[in-house]
Amino acid sequence: MSARPAATPSQPKKQRGRVLSAVAALAVLGGGLAVTGSLAYGAPDRPGHRDAVRQGAKDLVREDGFPAALAAVEGRDGRTRDYTAGTGDLETGASVPVNGQVRAGSNTKALTAAVVLQLVGEGKVELDEPIGTYLPGLVHGDGVDGSRITVRNLLQHTSGLPDYVPALGTDPFEVRDTYYGPRDLVDLALSQEAAFEPGAKWQYSNTNYVLAGLLVEKVTGRPFGEELTRRIIRPLGLKDTYWPSAGERGIRGAHPKGYAAATPGAPLEDITRLDPSQAWSAGQLVTTPRDLNRFFSALLGGEILGAAELKEMKTTVPVTENAPAPGTGYGLGLFRTPLSCGVELWGHGGSIHGYETYGGATQDGRAATVATTALSSSVAADPAGMTAAHQHVFDLVDTAVCE
Repeated sequence: MSARPAATPSQPKKQRGRVLSAVAALAVLGGGLAVTGSLAYGAPDRPGHRDAVRQGAKDLVREDGFPAALAAVEGRDGRTRDYTAGTGDLETGASVPVNGQVRAGSNTKALTAAVVLQLVGEGKVELDEPIGTYLPGLVHGDGVDGSRITVRNLLQHTSGLPDYVPALGTDPFEVRDTYYGPRDLVDLALSQEAAFEPGAKWQYSNTNYVLAGLLVEKVTGRPFGEELTRRIIRPLGLKDTYWPSAGERGIRGAHPKGYAAATPGAPLEDITRLDPSQAWSAGQLVTTPRDLNRFFSALLGGEILGAAELKEMKTTVPVTENAPAPGTGYGLGLFRTPLSCGVELWGHGGSIHGYETYGGATQDGRAATVATTALSSSVAADPAGMTAAHQHVFDLVDTAVCE
């Protein structure tokens, strides 16, 4: 559910060290390596750009050890090119489906924030009202007071609420089939002490967005997934994006399999089948690279929110830990990241067992999303390798937008 890219992309990729899990490397190479660049919607003929993106996708597989990588890159003219590298199924050697479905992880947060901001625009929610007003008695604990944490604090990650994710444990296979209700996740978080006073600083916490989902349900009187589908997915025509039903553990459409390691550096195992309730409104969505590009482009283009609400969403605070580039900010469910070519990328990222993604759109009409079929922590055995692999996913987005 995390979306925390590391370090700056200022150095060329070849100058950075890479760590490759030997087991993962053997599995990937044994399954073969396929790279494609399919021409979707008549993408512009930019051979140099295509080669750079294609090579970056190859590097994620061959050098970082991800089983597969897939990307969608949209130009200013709205035309899209797709890329795949690696193997979609390490057991059978099947190819990676173009624009295959993946678990979106924390990209979900951008859609969740958009739903809350639609409610703000409808006068049903106030950003600077305490969450305790809407969910009375729920948000309380050691140093936690729901009357002092605003809706804005939640969406901005300045609430001070502890993250529930560490309480799920470190072995993804132990909880892959466990169903968690959103209240269960909140209880796990509130059993811990508050991290800091509300508004004191920025610190990423999935707990914030589980509460945002509960807020939507309380205000609308409808299930969160239904509201997300009605307000965002269906109007934008995101035909390959869906909200998994309670207990649904598979992925419905064509997809590359997702992989995880029980411990960093251990052999990769198939974890495609997973109960995503452990992420809920913080990261449960299933989507594709193209659909994520469509969402972020539509968001910046004013198709989802009114001007006042979009301005609030794009008002950022500094990201003070694990930023992908100097000057990165976080708004309301939205990262603002400077790219190497001087433009800003507005988007998010997502990590959930089996899949890692990063992407977004620019104000001038470009968009790119990159997805891999394992987490950086699964393909690298040490923290430096995890940091490098995670950074390379962001680097490829930078390349796709800028070169």
